[in-house]
Amino acid sequence: MESNTLARGTTLITGSMCPGSVRYWAAALAAGTVYIDPEERHLPLRHSHHRYAIEGPNGVQQLTVPLVGETHNMVTPMREVRISEHGNWRRLHWGALYSAYGRTPYFDHIASELEAIIVDGHQTHLLELNTQLQQLIVEFMDLPIQFSAQSTHQDFFNFIDLRGKIDMKRPDTLPLTDVPYYQVWAHRYGFVPRLSILDLLMNEGREGIFTLLRMAITDNRCSI
Repeated sequence: MESNTLARGTTLITGSMCPGSVRYWAAALAAGTVYIDPEERHLPLRHSHHRYAIEGPNGVQQLTVPLVGETHNMVTPMREVRISEHGNWRRLHWGALYSAYGRTPYFDHIASELEAIIVDGHQTHLLELNTQLQQLIVEFMDLPIQFSAQSTHQDFFNFIDLRGKIDMKRPDTLPLTDVPYYQVWAHRYGFVPRLSILDLLMNEGREGIFTLLRMAITDNRCSI
């Protein structure tokens, strides 16, 4: 049975994000359980599957993981989407991340593990890369979120389907507040919301969980 309330005990059904925005993770924390749909198709309509936004010395930058195939009409299910090594994207992403967050309080605490995934990783499929990033974020920020991709939504009693409704080109309508937090480049650009969760992680570390909690309304029950 699909719910219209985002609250603890609800299962979110989402696509596989790379690695997901601060808002995506606020919704995941509010619910506590997330099912990643490995059969999701039409990925080009949902660019956050292989793109993420960071903020560096030149402002907001969109980083893209190149995919194999014609991405403008890709009907391949997520579990079969392959990563292309075209353009040395791994080194380019790491250089952008270092430029953006090398001076942040928590970069050195997670740099080696993140570099191992992005630069030294040998992932062949997008779902594999996204899952590794997701696991690193959960462990580093100590987030009480249970992710799964082993069952189907028909088995869920209380769920919310957020596929195509969050981290898209158009702003979502989720009842979440964009709570300001420390950003290393705020002195130049002011606070910038809706960036990748990596921005919150680098700037606030494990304290970022309190920002995610404040983004939901006080009783942690949000109507969709």
